[in-house]
Amino acid sequence: MKGRVSALVAGAAILALAGGISSYSAQSAAPAAAPVNWSTYGGDDKEQHYSPLQEITEQNVGKLGLVSSYDIDTFDSYTQPIAINGVVYFPAGLSVIHAGDARTGKLLWQNGPHVASQPEAKWRLRAGWGTRGIAYKDGVLFTATREGRLVAVDAKTGKPLWSAKTLDEAENGYITGPPWVAGDKVVVGFGGADYSPTRGYVTAYDIKTGKKAWRWYVVPGDPAKGFENKAMEAAAKTWTGEWWKFGGGGTVWHAMAYDAKYDRIYLGTGNGWPWNQKIRSPGGGDNLYLSSIVALNAKTGEYVWHYQVNPENSHDFNNAMDIELADMMIGGKQRSVLIHAPKNGFFYVIDRQNGKLISAGEFAKQNWAKRIDPVTGRPEINPEAQYPGGKPFLMYPFPNGAHGVQAMSFSPKTGLSYIPVMEGGRVFVDPPNVKEWQYKPGMFVNTGLGAPPANLVPPTASSKLVAFDVANNKIAWSVPQPGVFNGGTLATGGGLIFQGTNDGNLNGYSAANGRKLWSYPVQNGMLAAPISYTVGGKQYVSVITGFRSSFPNSPNWDYRQQQRRLLTFAIGGVKKLPAFEPVDEPIQDDPAFLIDPGKAKVGAGIYNSSCVICHGSGMMAGGAAPDLRKSAVPMDAETFTSVVRDGALMARGMGSFAQLTDAELEGLRHYIRQRARESAQQAK
Repeated sequence: MKGRVSALVAGAAILALAGGISSYSAQSAAPAAAPVNWSTYGGDDKEQHYSPLQEITEQNVGKLGLVSSYDIDTFDSYTQPIAINGVVYFPAGLSVIHAGDARTGKLLWQNGPHVASQPEAKWRLRAGWGTRGIAYKDGVLFTATREGRLVAVDAKTGKPLWSAKTLDEAENGYITGPPWVAGDKVVVGFGGADYSPTRGYVTAYDIKTGKKAWRWYVVPGDPAKGFENKAMEAAAKTWTGEWWKFGGGGTVWHAMAYDAKYDRIYLGTGNGWPWNQKIRSPGGGDNLYLSSIVALNAKTGEYVWHYQVNPENSHDFNNAMDIELADMMIGGKQRSVLIHAPKNGFFYVIDRQNGKLISAGEFAKQNWAKRIDPVTGRPEINPEAQYPGGKPFLMYPFPNGAHGVQAMSFSPKTGLSYIPVMEGGRVFVDPPNVKEWQYKPGMFVNTGLGAPPANLVPPTASSKLVAFDVANNKIAWSVPQPGVFNGGTLATGGGLIFQGTNDGNLNGYSAANGRKLWSYPVQNGMLAAPISYTVGGKQYVSVITGFRSSFPNSPNWDYRQQQRRLLTFAIGGVKKLPAFEPVDEPIQDDPAFLIDPGKAKVGAGIYNSSCVICHGSGMMAGGAAPDLRKSAVPMDAETFTSVVRDGALMARGMGSFAQLTDAELEGLRHYIRQRARESAQQAK
């Protein structure tokens, strides 16, 4: 097995070297007409995931076909591209930006910011869901790296222009979401409030120089040190206990939106740390500005208004989902609104001028609240949802949310918002002695929850595509979908909705009624939303394939065998994908290995708090990382140590768990062998 260790380390070194800048010669065709670009994460400043293009319609979508395919040479493609003047840009793996010809798929250049070589990567790579997007302004691309940098790159050449360390006050943070351009600033947040005492913040940088312009903290710090501004002083009155010792949470880990009309940046803030408020803020309180939409002056970072979606929030309900802007008639009056469908199952329409609630209707199954008060904007919380007195509660939605980070879209033509919805439950309960709960350092999941009773198991989760009538605050239609996790949506001026689904198909639906009009098998699940743009006056639709989950889906997309690609479609396309048949890899085992139940119990605790998010619940992987039951790495103690503790595969996204002792590593190996044998027996 020593040879295997060397091979692993060598492979990692090769991958690290491959992360540098590579240049490719390409002929850049001049468009015959001014292009319609997809220039931000959500398409344009409104972030609606909507394209006004009308060449592809309900009548001709059946003629849509593949025109190009590019195989992504990395392990993670949970990302959405942008398209600028005939070039498609996207990050993949460890924030490696790819630039490709929008029509041919030919790679023009790629730039890797050498994430794995950064000292902070050893612990920051332990968590996170891959990079989800990049930003663009005036010939410059902006990407945020997992280990904590904001990097500006020349869009023509891929050469770095400047770099700024933004996690200088968030030791255990990491970045997976895209940056957002706000006027002459670029704004970035981060994640990590599920793992450690983290105080959330966002930071704005000058687009041209990378100089820090301002920083805004989401939650208040230690009162003894004073407050940065009046917003923090006001927020502190909504907390109790010694919350600052827990950091508070509130990381802005995904969605924002820039409103040029008011020159504001809107933040979707995250959950508290830990989830359980009885630990975080034992005397109660709203805990501002957790789980909120916060409006800031884009130039100065000064607080303007907030709307808190989930006061108290003991359920991991956060507001990191899409923030989309629209101007529309509501109740006979033209309104500038912010629309938002977060985890909690309610669809919020908010007045952008003052932050007041206009409406909040249910778009998915939920039982945590009886309603949202239309006057106060506050939820009437179901008392059972606070799991009082140690009584377990089966709550909907589950922490993944009724709507996750898979993008929703809004069509100004139909007035409907198109949401990939999940309906699943989770049992919430206090730990055995909530007052004695202790933080586990080392990037373990620290929710502050107890283990649910064995006899209380939620039904199997399901999914559907929901069209929500924004002006009339109700569901217009819905269609069932396969599995639990499905891709983000794209709405178009041609009356279509495009979405990738877990069964490996890119689908085109009627925006009016949800009828499926077109489907193309792409040989992989998709989470990223498609985009649409023109080159030379012709409309294209592009999507990146790639799937990951913390639990298996049906079908289940194996990490090693996924067909991660950038695919581009247009009317008349005839290109075919190469044949692909997945192989059912056998479970690995060594009959001579004697499982020690005591050691396996130790390993189970470590796995379920630190490994489960990537390698899967019950050690059944969902595409985010290899299935450890089928991996040869745990078979040999030396190899296992080199990967888990020493970081031999950091270039492939596997962080270093240097804090694990020899006994804990051996416990993990015994647990892996135990689960492998149990699975093999069940398969017989």
